[in-house]
Parts: sequence; structure tokens; C-alpha cells
Amino acid sequence: MCGFTGFALRDPRSRPDLDLLARMAQTIEHRGPDDGVLIEKGPFALGFRRLSIIDLVGGAQPIWNHTDDVGVACNGEVYNFRELRRELEKRGYVYKTGSDAESVLHAYEEFGTRAPEHFVGMFAFALLDLRDSEEPKVVLGRDRFGVKPLYWAETAEGLWWGSEAKTLLASGRFPREMRREALLDYLVQGYVGGPESAWVGIHRLPPASVLTWSARSGVRIERYWDLPTDGLRGPASNDEVLEWVDRAVSDRLISEVPLGAFLSGGIDSNAVATSMAKALGKPPILCTVRFQERTHDELELAQRTARALGAVHHTEVLSPNPRDVVETLPWYFDEPLADPSTLPTWLVSKMARQHVTVALSGDGGDETFAGYRRYVHDVAENRVRRMATAPGRAALGALGRVYPKLDWAPRFLRAKTFLTNVAEDPARAYWHSVTHMTRGAALGLLAGDLRASLCEHDPFTAFEAHYRRPDVPSELYRAQYADMHTWLPDRILAKVDRASMAVSLEAREPLLDHRLVERFANLPDAEKIQGGRGKHRLREALRSRVDKDVLDGAKRGFDTPLAAWTRGALRPAVEDAVATLPSDWFDRAALESRLGEHLAGRRNHDRLLWSLLVLEHWRRRHSVARIAS
Repeated sequence: MCGFTGFALRDPRSRPDLDLLARMAQTIEHRGPDDGVLIEKGPFALGFRRLSIIDLVGGAQPIWNHTDDVGVACNGEVYNFRELRRELEKRGYVYKTGSDAESVLHAYEEFGTRAPEHFVGMFAFALLDLRDSEEPKVVLGRDRFGVKPLYWAETAEGLWWGSEAKTLLASGRFPREMRREALLDYLVQGYVGGPESAWVGIHRLPPASVLTWSARSGVRIERYWDLPTDGLRGPASNDEVLEWVDRAVSDRLISEVPLGAFLSGGIDSNAVATSMAKALGKPPILCTVRFQERTHDELELAQRTARALGAVHHTEVLSPNPRDVVETLPWYFDEPLADPSTLPTWLVSKMARQHVTVALSGDGGDETFAGYRRYVHDVAENRVRRMATAPGRAALGALGRVYPKLDWAPRFLRAKTFLTNVAEDPARAYWHSVTHMTRGAALGLLAGDLRASLCEHDPFTAFEAHYRRPDVPSELYRAQYADMHTWLPDRILAKVDRASMAVSLEAREPLLDHRLVERFANLPDAEKIQGGRGKHRLREALRSRVDKDVLDGAKRGFDTPLAAWTRGALRPAVEDAVATLPSDWFDRAALESRLGEHLAGRRNHDRLLWSLLVLEHWRRRHSVARIAS
């Protein structure tokens, strides 16, 4: 687990400024506190920060081939590197290190830009290919689900790249301006998604993609993998599920530093912990936190699992300080992210880092096995939608428009939302369940000129393209597919990566092994949702291993008491944010109206106010001067 940055100049006679490269690399020292290196090769510059996990002595990067004309820097882990090594050695490649990054290097030499098809893991890499002196290249690649981040930009000078956007910003080549469309996307979704970052001129390399650049040919991006889109798979047995989970966990136990796992009272972390104990053949290290302000306590369930596994169980009771959201986290989150669980995720990572350097997590289980409650509600809505006549759907929609609005409930649990959604197209109805607010409500908060300039932009358009792509008779799988291309990489995985790397902890996600996801994500609907609950097949497969109270309990997640915080400890900060957000971005009267309603207890606008608080402190911390015109 590491971080890298660099640039390639168009003019082959140019020489990189290593002081500039050092400033860029310094911004991601937290991603690699163990070592750092700056190199130049002709007009190319590459900076690397290392968090040592594999081949502690000999695995320094970048790694060069024997002719010193192809080099690689890699962030993340390729878990099947030993199998790749055996295959590549048979083809004549001679290894100099025991690092997984060297298998990335030689796989590229052998397979070119199709090399990532051979990788199992989470990774982002930057390759310098100098073999053709007439057209030297930069090759950037990212793992299938976007677990590891990678940003890039092209300017008149050349190509720029980095593990975090702040590396590019440190170059001084990019205006500290927010894209107009990104602001609307953020208000509606709670995050900025897709191939464009929140910053003007800075892009994200999409998951499962490889970018090739040369001064002569410019940028070319190829996608090398996608989730299945050609139909549903057959049912799975419990044994098959366990075999795949065990294999995915076992593959992720490669480490030369202390390794453990996060353990909560939830199904996914218990699945990972039990498989981990089985594979290790010795007591695993497990880390659990309890938050004093939570509405439920998972510590007892986690302790039961830990005792059953004979684990070395580290526990801690934490009281989150919401001020960390405005004082600490904005530096690590280069783009605004309004997920309130960023704070507890960072605290869990901080606690785990006291005991281990690598931690396995259960992230991805909800998307793979359909565990979110919104999936259950979407299946129910689609069942009603299919049964109702067109006039019946219209009548339900009309009833929804006059039904009382319950601000305190999650959107997918509100009767008003259900009635309104049934009258909608399935894609649009599901979209409502994953957004913070409607496009119309978000536009109503913006300053007049900005609102007018965004009248043609709809964040739903990008989501809908993903939702429509699978050729399957299942709205549930379409929703999962869309989530895995939007919500998962740009919200969930971005949160986990930034929060864990902020404390130099490597987080690994076994339930996002692409082979496991290919097999189980598009199971028949009844294999995923039964009896009003998700994760049916995973839940049943785990009955021989996991406590029934874990399997049959309510869906759990990180709770953050937003309403209490925004009316209490964070009230001064919220009021300050509303007062200082730029007047050419927002309609001040609209913001003050929402704040007044919230503080008076007449309406609950906690998510909106949290979003505004995060946005304003992101803007301040990263000196966002203006929004692009």
C-alpha cells in the first residue's frame, strides 16, 4: 500500500523539476510513511511513497526491468503475484525482488495494456515505457472496482498523475476551482462521481481501465473488464459460497507485517473473520470499536464471535468528536464527501493501526449479495409496479404527492417515497433511494446565475446509463450493477481508502474479489432477497459458522447522530458554514431558511446541513477560490 505521483513533459529535451516533484509527493506522505524516492528519466518524473507490506527489504519502488527502460510504481496489492511469477519465469523473465509490483512490471512487458486482466487484487500503477525512443509512453492502470484511486490531467506541458488529487494541485498547474456540475452532483448524491473529479481539469481514471499517453499520440483510455451484463447466473449452493469466501480471504492474508480484521456485529465482517481464522490456523487479530452515541451496541456480538474463534480481540469505546470533520478530515478528502460515516471509519482505522498495518474489511458484501435495505424495498416496489395497471400506478403517484412527508425517516422507508416511486420508471425510482435530495431541491438552493447555467445538467443521466446496460430481467441486478459503477467506487471505497490511508493502514476487501462478484452478484433475485431480507444466500451459507443473532439481527451500520450534532456540538460550525459559503454559489436566503427550520425543530435538514458543512470546510482547506464559469 503506497502512493505515487509524477509527470511527463511533451518536449523530449525538457528536464523535470525535482523540487516540484518533491512538493507533489510530500502531500501523500501519509500513504507511504516508510520510504520515499524521486526519479527522473529524460522528460519523465516519478515520485513514490512506500508503506512496506511485502518484501520489506528488497521491494523498494519504482522497480525497473533488466534493460532499465520499463519501470513501475504500484499502489495496492496484486494477490496472485506468486502464480504470475511462476508463469512469467517460465517465459524467461528473471526476477530481482519478491515484490508483487515486479509481477505487474513483467506482466506489462509480456501482455502490454491487457496485463491487468491477469491480476487479482486492488491496485493502481504508473508505468514508464521508454523502449521506443521515438515514442516513450506513460501507462496508468486501476483495479476493477476502483478500490485504489488514480487521478490524471493533460496540459500543454504534458501528462500529470497521482494517487490523490492534491498531488496535482501541489504542482500549481491547475486552478483551485470546482466544476459547476460537480456542485450539483454533490448536493444530489452526497459525492462527486464518474470520470471527472470535483476539480476543473483533473480527471479520475475509471475503474477497470488503462490509460496510455505519449507526446505524439496523447491520451487513450481502454476498459479491460466489466461485471456480467448478459444474463443471470444459476443458483449457488452454500458450500460454493463458503469456498469462494474462504479463497478470497486466504488470498488476502499475504503480508510481512501485522495483519488483522475489522469485526462488528454485521454479517460481512463476521464472514471475513471466520474465514480468516480458518485460513490462518491460529487466533486472528480482530479490532472492534463501540461508539458511545450509537443507537445499538454491536460489541457483545463481536465479542461472542471473537471468543468462538479464540481471537486476539482489541476493543475500544470511542466518543466521536464531530469537530474532526472540520479540523482534520478535509485534508485527506480531496473532494467533498458527505457520507457521515467518514468520521467513524477514520476512528476505526486509527484504533486498528495501533495493532496492525493491514486490516481486512467486509466492504462490498452489501453490493455483491444485495444487503442494503433499499434493495429489499426496490424489489417490493417493482413487484407492486408490475401488478398495478397504468391508471393504478398513476393513482398511487397522486396519493404520494399529497401524503405527509416524514423527514426523520430514510428516504427508502418513507410511505410518501414508496407511493411516489411506484408511479415512476424503475431506474428513476431506485435513483431516489440513493440520493440525498432531488435535483429540483438542489437547484433551488443555488444562486440564480449558477442555477440557470445548470438547467441542462442532470446527475441521473450517468446513473441511468449504468442501470440500463445489463441485459437481464432483474431490476435488482440493474440496481446492483449501477451501484457498483457509481456509489461503490466514488463513495464507499473512496471513504475507506482515504480514511484508512490517513493513518497509514492498508484495508483489504475480500468480498470484492472480482471472481467472487462475477459468480454471486447476478444470482437470481430469490437467491439474494427472501422474507424481506437481503443477503439470503450468504446468510444461509454462514449458518454453520456464524452466531444466529448476527445472521438474523437487524441490518447494522455506522450510526452518526447528525440531527443532534447539527443542533448541538456542531451548531456554531454549521451556522458559520451557511454564512460563509460563497453568495455566487448559493441562495443565502434559501440556506438560512433550511437552517432556521432545522434549529427550530420544524423540519429535519440534518443531511443537507452536514453536506454544506463538509463542502465549506473542504473549500477552505483546499483553498477553492471559485466555481468554474
